[in-house]
Amino acid sequence: MSVGFTPEMEAWEAISRESRMAKLINQGDRPLIYVAVTSHGFGHATRSASVVATLQKLWPSLLPIMVTRAPRWLLDSYLEQDFVYRPRSLDVGVVQGDSLLIDRTAPLDQLREIRTQARSIMPTEVDFIRQMAEKTGQVVLILADLPPLAAALGRATGIPCWAMGNFGWDFIYQDWGEPFATEVNWIRDQFGQCDRLFRLPFHEPMAAFPQITDVGLTGGTPKFSDDDLRDRLRIPNCPKERTVLLTFGGLGLDAIPYDRLSYFTDWHFITFDRNAPDLPNLTRITDPTDPTRATRDYRPVDLLPLCGKVVSKPGYSTFAEACRSGTPIISIERQGFAEAPILLAGLRDYAYHQVIDGAEFFEGDWTFLKDDPTPPRLGPDQLEKDGNGAIARAIINQFRD
Repeated sequence: MSVGFTPEMEAWEAISRESRMAKLINQGDRPLIYVAVTSHGFGHATRSASVVATLQKLWPSLLPIMVTRAPRWLLDSYLEQDFVYRPRSLDVGVVQGDSLLIDRTAPLDQLREIRTQARSIMPTEVDFIRQMAEKTGQVVLILADLPPLAAALGRATGIPCWAMGNFGWDFIYQDWGEPFATEVNWIRDQFGQCDRLFRLPFHEPMAAFPQITDVGLTGGTPKFSDDDLRDRLRIPNCPKERTVLLTFGGLGLDAIPYDRLSYFTDWHFITFDRNAPDLPNLTRITDPTDPTRATRDYRPVDLLPLCGKVVSKPGYSTFAEACRSGTPIISIERQGFAEAPILLAGLRDYAYHQVIDGAEFFEGDWTFLKDDPTPPRLGPDQLEKDGNGAIARAIINQFRD
């Protein structure tokens, strides 16, 4: 079982980690990759970390610099080897109350502020990149998922900037109307300076990028055996077809109607929601010494092999990891998100699935759980699943001596 972290342990861990990083940096003569990740939600961080983890296995001397406000523990859960954590925000993303609610008013002011602050952000990051190169070795690449400022950093430092993603922020903001027109054009101009884009499945055209390479699904790989997981987490040995993972990304979801679980007493449900109630047929994946905190040991992808279905919202990383594992997906429709129809179209094409509306989830009796998933229109075998490896090998082929 995982061990709880007291504030004193947290502080000591941070000091110890920085000491280890200082030793790594001062070793010198190591290739580095500056990985600029949007801090919106958890999905961008987990898919970037999945690619970087594969890259480190193939290129062990490479030292990644993970530049994001996504929490350190999240990156630790995907990255087994050393990396430098630099908590910086290079973009805004969208502002959400939870995984289904969006605030269209806040990002405009924040976007304008980011553009204004670029005059201070850029010199700071340029100096940091140059200092890292002097102390450690050559910074061979900037990999972006997908802050527009990353391309400007590439131009300022003379370092190639490659990007990965399935949609750009220009695509999101253009759907929000005329007030965002100036910001959309600025983002497209930045994306146009990227040297290469790895376009992931479930994508919009991403036409602002001049050079596009299509790759397969990215994502993590389960770390535990089924028996090990059941033992560690005390998950009952319920048949797979009646075991369901409820997961709604890093922002979670308010007001999940957990009372519906009482209709399924011979089923078992798993959630990462630390506010979920104590129910006999629900396992809450939290720190066992402090149930109000998320655990650092387990990820949704680790639980997928136990589950016959996953209930979620439209999101690339959850869809990708479920598709990679062959787990059927039940997705709630997501209003107000330009990428949602594209993600749901991909789901219908490549995965066993069900798409339900909000009323079915929040107000219904959840009989959808008993329905058979709809087969994919094109078939799961029509979708490449080695995006991690494809991106990692392209980087190695281009930049490794």
